Amino acid sequence: MTPAQLWPLCGALLLLLVLVSPSAALTEGLYCGTRVCYDVLGVSRDASKAEIARAYRKLARKYHPDSYRPGDPPGADGETRESAHSKFLQVATAYETLKDEETRKDYDYMLDHPEEYYRHYYHYYRRRLAPKVDVRLVILVTVCAISVFQFYSWWSSYNEAINYLSTVPKYRIQATEIARQQGLLNRAKEKGKYRRSKEEIREQEEEIIRNIIKSKIDIKGGYQKPRIYDILLFQIILAPFYIVRYIAWYCCWVYSFNIKGQEYGEKEKLYIIRRFMKMSQSQFDSLDDQQKSTFLERQLWKKENYEVYKHEQEEEVKKKMAMDPRWKRYRRWMRNEGPGRLTFVDD
Repeated sequence: MTPAQLWPLCGALLLLLVLVSPSAALTEGLYCGTRVCYDVLGVSRDASKAEIARAYRKLARKYHPDSYRPGDPPGADGETRESAHSKFLQVATAYETLKDEETRKDYDYMLDHPEEYYRHYYHYYRRRLAPKVDVRLVILVTVCAISVFQFYSWWSSYNEAINYLSTVPKYRIQATEIARQQGLLNRAKEKGKYRRSKEEIREQEEEIIRNIIKSKIDIKGGYQKPRIYDILLFQIILAPFYIVRYIAWYCCWVYSFNIKGQEYGEKEKLYIIRRFMKMSQSQFDSLDDQQKSTFLERQLWKKENYEVYKHEQEEEVKKKMAMDPRWKRYRRWMRNEGPGRLTFVDD
């Protein structure tokens, strides 16, 4: 085909695209199907929200299924219950399409650009399948639920630690002595109708001992007393503050120790040791003061000293495992009857 013959064909195609009517974009399954939603409601494309709502209410009353009883003959307009129900659904679909600004905008674009089939399908089903609830609200509710569960779990762990410490003779004797000195256990015997049973008195004494242990002992690590600022919700809210504080602390660290060359203080030395040991702040706080003093005496904030200490700890663990009877039995089993050996058992 010569170029002279192609030009008339291209012109005809261009004219067809220009003259294509909006109804060519109407597809069964999208919006109002093969009918224009504006025509279904009997309004123009320039109609306001109030006009669309007024037309919907009028048609909804006219075609509502409750207005037609089963078995009734067709009305004056020839409508039956089934046809009225079908028209009512179409009116409702048209109103749902046009009452929302974004959906109406997509629908108008489809009428004006009927050739963009895939775009129309994408926008239509994206809005239909998108969650109706705001995603931000879902995230907020999820974070709050996690925070409540987190706080409850921490509080349960803390109560378990207190109940355990109240059974340890060392802490129980000290707490009982403090309670007697404060006069909490030296009350006069009750008489008459206010007299309590032995179980009630014992429960009260246990509660007093637990309260004294709570006030006198500082539990660190995973069983420490939970704080409201440690839960996920407050951590997210305070995240900008923590980031700014960390940046300020890091700049101060670089200026003081890298640029000015100042000597590390005890707090800085323990921080470097904790980083070498790859321990969290709560895990490091659970160590006793004597152990931390040993770290400082051995100058473990220096990389070479920490490597020596780490090697010593690994060798000590190996020696303990070598002397452990259970570990010996396991090695003997692996050597004689381990998974790498085949055995045959006669029936």
